[in-house]
Formats: sequence, C-alpha cells, structure tokens
Amino acid sequence: MSDKMTTTSTIQLSSRDEALLLFGSRDVYLRMIRDTLGVRLVARGDLVQLDGDEDAVVKAERTFQQLRELLQKQEQISPEDVRTILEIVQHGHERSSPHNLTVQNGGRFVRPRSDGQARYVQAMRENDVTLCVGPAGTGKSYLAVGMAVNMLRQGLIKRIVLVRPAVEAGERLGYLPGDLIAKINPYLRPLFDALNEMMEPEQVRRYMENDIIEIAPLAYMRGRTLSNAVIILDEGQNTTISQMKMFLTRMGHNSKIIVTGDITQIDLPRTVRSGLVDAVHRLRHVERLAIVHLGESDIVRHPLVQRIVKAYEEKAK
Repeated sequence: MSDKMTTTSTIQLSSRDEALLLFGSRDVYLRMIRDTLGVRLVARGDLVQLDGDEDAVVKAERTFQQLRELLQKQEQISPEDVRTILEIVQHGHERSSPHNLTVQNGGRFVRPRSDGQARYVQAMRENDVTLCVGPAGTGKSYLAVGMAVNMLRQGLIKRIVLVRPAVEAGERLGYLPGDLIAKINPYLRPLFDALNEMMEPEQVRRYMENDIIEIAPLAYMRGRTLSNAVIILDEGQNTTISQMKMFLTRMGHNSKIIVTGDITQIDLPRTVRSGLVDAVHRLRHVERLAIVHLGESDIVRHPLVQRIVKAYEEKAK
C-alpha cells in the first residue's frame, strides 16, 4: 500500500480557446503532462481536474501555470515548450540540475530561483541568440553574466563583451569626462556588480586589461565581428531597430548573443520604436534564437520589489 498522500485539484481556464491551445492537437500536451508526471487528468470544456499523489499534482499545477503564462506572451505553444517546462518543473531547482551554472573554481553555484529563470538558463544553453524580456529584479543581467563566466571558465569561449546603449547621453560619450571605460562605466554598473560577485575584482581588472572582458558602448560595435565570445547587450529596450539589427549581426563563429531588457522602461523618444520590441515580434520564428519572457513571479530581489512592480503595473492599466 502506498504511503503517498493523494489529492485532487481543479484548474479553471479563462476560455475554451485557451483550453484548446493548452491541451494541444488531440490533447497531445495533456498526454505529455500525464505521462511525465504520473497524474490523472480529466478535461471538460475549460476545466481541468488533476488527481494523483500530492507532489505530482503540485508539479502539474506549476506546469499549467507556466504554460498559461507562456501562452499570454506568444500566440501558441509548441511540444518543445511543454517538454522544457516539464523538465524544469521536475528538476529546475535541484542542486545537481543542468540549469545551474558553476561560475567559480570553488564550485559556487548560480542557481535559477524560479521556473522562468530556469527556462532562461536552458534557452541560453541551447540557442545562439537569446532575447530575455522582464521587469526589474528578475535576474536577466545576472544570469546572462553567470552564463558568460561559466562558459569562459570551461574554455568554451575566449572573451566576454558587455554592451549597453548609453541612451541617457545620446551616445555622445565625448562630452563625458574621462577615458572610454570611465565614460561607459556608469551604464554598465549592474553588469560589473554581477561580475564582481562571480569573480575576484582583481581578476576582473586583469581580464579587462587583457581584453578577455571588454566593455563597449553600442555605438562602438559597428563594423565588428566577434567570434569565440559571449556578447551581452543590457538595456536592449533602449536600442533603435537599426541599432538592434547592427548588434545582432556582430556575431561570429562560436559566439552567443544575449539581449536583456525591460520593455516597460523605454527611454527612447515616443516616436522611436524600440529595437527589442521589434526583435521580439520579428524574430519569434527564427531557429536557434530563443525569446524568454520573465514576469512578477520571477522577481528575486527584496520581496517588496515584487509588490512595487505589481502596484505600478496596476496603476498603468
């Protein structure tokens, strides 16, 4: 006799249309969830009943929650989306998970702290270009730097290039005091903070002197091709369409590009369309390019940040 607790849960979907998209053609996604998690699923209209041991039912609930959030961001979900979310729900937070990033010789882990973050890490591993969109505090930049340092440590790449549009200065950096690093440094502070958490500051300085770590304003990227590198564009929402195209086409052999941004914090003139917003729409069907949306549930800063973001979003509606 099993000593596992069994439980029943019911999920109310918003419409029959949502149900059809979530269940997949001939309920193929329901069967994937049932077979992977070992739960009994009964779907009637826009209701789904889950039966099984407590742990499996909780994982099934998380799976449906993640799939519903994904469906809100994109027109449909694919079998690969379902497989990825199922894998993350099963293994995403375990210490030995493939979603973790070992970034120090001492074996320190940078671990995804939400299902969305685990999807993001997996997307960066499996794709050449990853666009990550989400609010403040969701770990967009931190995890991108973690991926870059992890690959550098393993010898998979030879350099890390950190790029940010200096939109507040109109990229007229000549008007700012100091050399290039001093000028661009304030704009790259979040990336430096992440680097200094993962590496000794002295090593960061040495790598910068030897061009293993390079910092560059977006305007300085034109005409270059970067091979054997992870190239991170932070604050991507503040690029124009032509700047984003220019940046994405800098990628050379054996390189990864990661673009992060918060499309609710665009500092461009109102008449200028954000290059990140455009890219998310324009590139959504390109192979080996992933688009990851993070949300409130992925905010990992002080718990108050999550409530502040939510309050501002409600005010904007």
